[in-house]
Amino acid sequence: MRLILFALSCFYLGSCGQAGSSPEAGAANNGNDSASEKVVVNAASAIPLYRDTVSKEPVAGYRVKTDNPLNDWYFSVKLFETKKTFYYVMRLQFEEISGTDTLKLPNFGTNPQPEIRKGPERYSCIIGFLDKEKQFREYKKVYVVGDKLKITALKHYAVATYQE
Repeated sequence: MRLILFALSCFYLGSCGQAGSSPEAGAANNGNDSASEKVVVNAASAIPLYRDTVSKEPVAGYRVKTDNPLNDWYFSVKLFETKKTFYYVMRLQFEEISGTDTLKLPNFGTNPQPEIRKGPERYSCIIGFLDKEKQFREYKKVYVVGDKLKITALKHYAVATYQE
């Protein structure tokens, strides 16, 4: 009896791994290939990965004068285009402290529209972008702590393609 149960379970397990048992293989072998084919349109692929021309002027900026009574100093953040469509160079300045970083925006199938808005602290700003509905999406925060410039990711975004 045990031998028969063992043989049946081996047969069952062996048949589960056959090529025709998966949904993908079943769709390919059912003789009706045209009905099972699905075309997935990826809106993100419609946007070129590289720009034809790169602007020398900042595409977004934020600037506020510091409280230093002796100097004409500012807290400022500017975004500049790069050759890659979804990459920007961030130029940061607080009084005499400066820095640069790279900002990568997600590809949601529309041309990127970065924006910089006032942050909650006096020397802070929120870097984000406009989505398809023209809603501002927060992405990173640039701010000052003591005599240091800081950048913190506020939210993370991802793009995925799903098939039915």
